[in-house]
Formats: sequence, structure tokens, C-alpha cells
Amino acid sequence: MAASLRLGRQGILFGLKLSNLNKSLWSTQSLQENARHFFQSPWVSGVAPLNVQMPALSPTMEEGNIVKWLKKEGEAVAAGDALCEIETDKAVVTMESNDDGILAKILVEEGSRNVRLGTLIAVMVEEGQDWTQAEIPSQTAPPPTIPETVDTAAPPAAPSPPSPPKTVPIEVLRLSPAARHILDTHGVDPKLATPTGPRGLITKEDALNLLKKTPVPKATAPPPPSPALTPAAIASPLGSRPNIPPLSVPGKPGAPGTFTELPASNVRRVIAQRLTQSKTTIPHAYASIDCDMAAVMKLRKDLAKDQIKVSVNDFIIKAAAVTLQELPDVNVSWSDNGPQALDSIHISIAVATDKGLITPIIRDAANKGVQEISVNAKALAQKARDGKLLPEEYQGGSFSISNLGMFGISGFSAVINPPQACILAVGTSRAQLSLCEDNQTLGTRHLMTVTLSSDGRLVDDELASRFLEKFRANLEEPHRMALA
Repeated sequence: MAASLRLGRQGILFGLKLSNLNKSLWSTQSLQENARHFFQSPWVSGVAPLNVQMPALSPTMEEGNIVKWLKKEGEAVAAGDALCEIETDKAVVTMESNDDGILAKILVEEGSRNVRLGTLIAVMVEEGQDWTQAEIPSQTAPPPTIPETVDTAAPPAAPSPPSPPKTVPIEVLRLSPAARHILDTHGVDPKLATPTGPRGLITKEDALNLLKKTPVPKATAPPPPSPALTPAAIASPLGSRPNIPPLSVPGKPGAPGTFTELPASNVRRVIAQRLTQSKTTIPHAYASIDCDMAAVMKLRKDLAKDQIKVSVNDFIIKAAAVTLQELPDVNVSWSDNGPQALDSIHISIAVATDKGLITPIIRDAANKGVQEISVNAKALAQKARDGKLLPEEYQGGSFSISNLGMFGISGFSAVINPPQACILAVGTSRAQLSLCEDNQTLGTRHLMTVTLSSDGRLVDDELASRFLEKFRANLEEPHRMALA
């Protein structure tokens, strides 16, 4: 009996120890599981973001402006949704998302200008992740400051002078043209300026603020130096530029030689680059011819009776396209490898906008009637003025037309739009007395002068002359061009 009781008590003690062991093992496993979840949580490891960078929305685009964000932080985004509106060198283009997710952080705000390609403008996270815990890449941090350098030959105990505020490394020092002019004129070290522009740019305002804080070296004589003194007579610190008073300082109206800095839009920058490229790399040749517009004017009146409204420029576009079809040697372009024959006839038309000229394209113009060309031209011109052209609507033209006739210009020469081979400059029509076909009576002719600017590497003078002759024949006999 006593032995049975001892065995019973031992069994109970063994069961209790086994139970405690199971609880201990369960607690250890639970602790490990909780620790694993903790260290994998967004509060510790963060959420890997999906980077949204400034894209290249046109072949000549180098930087863009953020016009408007169409999504807010924390808002769900599907692939193909519009994220923001970006002003390129051609138009305002809507940027679409390539991924599904949530917009976690906008890094470049609305109104930001001159954002370089590849710059991180926002981050997204995948669906189901905590967007508030998205990691922000380190490249969005402000530019680093120059660490204070210490002369190794100096005693270690000597204190170093205080470092200037927010200096920028020389290799990444960036100044606007106005800031560079102001600081160079006054002989002030640009490294002392506090940059406030995008990506550490020292702006004109930064330079002027630095001038206010920097004391002007006083002359050795009590009175100020007279204008008759030479620059050598003006005191200047050793090793710095002489303190020569500038002839003019920006921001002082009325002073001789002053100027006002105007911001250059992306469109204006690209226009300047391409015009300079065209005039410096393309050998321009020019040829002009007069076209009798009597038949076109009569046909326009006949079409107007049937409520078909077309312009003279629509006939010019059609005539140029048909002429290119008849002379394919003119429908060429120049590349790094030499001439390229183009398979399609796409006519670029110059449209004046508030930001400069832009050239939307009438595609396959030779296969379209004058009425269809008119509808397309009006729609593209309006989109160009509104800055809403899509990239495919202004890329890939083969021949350009610039018409200043509506401004009363009788004739002019246009600059070729590379890599195209030609551009046709159109003036206004004018009334002129001339002999009729019988060579005995005088009549009035409505003549219009057109000038062809051609790339001498691709279109020689003989080919340009034949093009103008065929163009005049097509325009003076519009019935030769099929009306769809």
C-alpha cells in the first residue's frame, strides 16, 4: 500500500514536471515567433519602396517641370493611372504609373522646375503594405557640407576656424548665370553662399543675400575713390580680386547697362539648342518661287458654298505632300550614318504658342484630302497652344512648313528642323498686274512667294528647283490633288 502511494506521488510529480516543460517549450517558441515578427515588421525593417523617377517623355528632353500631382499620398494607384502632369520641352504630358500600389511619398512638389531626368520624384509601396513606413532613399537628402579641413602641419591643439554655413563641395557647386555674374563681379567666393535652389543651386537671391552679409573692403583713404582712379589704386585684399565697382548691378533700375533676368522655359531652351545646332551643322541652301493662287482661291469659294471651310495653308500642306510623293529624293533625313530615305510623308506645321514655336505633325498627308488635313491641323494647333500635345503628335516629321502669310510677311527664309532635309517658308499673297495669256491685255494675278530651305548634303540646287516647280504646278492646279 505504501509502495503504491509512493508510485502515485512520483507519477503526479512527473506529470507536473512534464507539463511545466511543455509550457516552457511553448513559451520559448512563442517568444521566438514574436521576435521574428517584430524584426520583420515595418517599424524595424521598413517597407521597400517602388521608385518613381522623372521619365524622358521626348527625345530632346533633359529636364522637366512638375505641373500638378494627380494622386495624393496614401492613395491607391493602378498601372496606367495618371500620376502627375509634367511640362517637357514640347508640351505638358501626363505621366502614367507603371505599377500597382500606393503612393507613399511625394518628393518633388508641384511647381518644381528643371528637374533632371532620372531624379526620384516619388516613392510607392505595394498593395497591402503600410505606406507610412516606406523607406525614403538616401539620395533625396540635401547636399553634404564640406567638412572642415585641418592643416596637418599645424599643432594639434590649435582650434580650427568656424566652418562657413552650408557650403557645397566644389565638384558639385552649381550657380545660376545671374548668381555667377554677381559673385564674380564683386570677387566673392561662391562657396560662402547658402544655396536654396533645387539640388544645391545657388540662385540670384542667394548671391544678393551673401553680398548683404559680406562686408565691403574699405578704401585706405577716407573719401571714396573717384571714378578717375585706376583699378590698381583701389585697395583690395591680398590674393583676391580687385574691388572694382561694377558698371551695372542687377536690381538697380535706371542704372546704365542694367538688365532683368528672365526665366527660360524648357521649350525655349530646346528651341535655342536646336536652332544653334541647325545653323552650325547644316549647310543651308535657299531657293524661292512665286505661285499663282487664283485657282486655289476660286476652289475655296466653291467649297465654301457647300459648307466646306478650308484654308490656303491646307492646300499648301497637301501640295507639299503630293510633291514629296512625286519626288521621294526630297523626303529624306540625315543621320550619323548618312542619308536615310523615309517611307512615310509626315508634314510638320509650325504653330506659334506663348512658349515658342512647336511643330505638330500631319501624318500621311499625301493620302489625306484637304478637308481632312484642315480638321487635323486645327485640332493639333489648338492642342499645341494648350500644351496638350502627345509625344507621337510632334515626333517623327519628315518635312516642315512655316507660314507667316497671315502676319503680312511677303517672304522669308526658315531654319531647317533637324534631322529633316527641308523646310518651306510661305509668305502672304499679293496682287500684281501682269499680261494675260493672250499677251495683250493686263490682268491681276495673286502671287505668293515660297522659299525652300534645304540641306545641301541631301538636296542639291537642281533637286530643290525641281521640287519647287512641281510644288507650284500642284498648287496652281489644285484639281490634280485628289480631294477625299
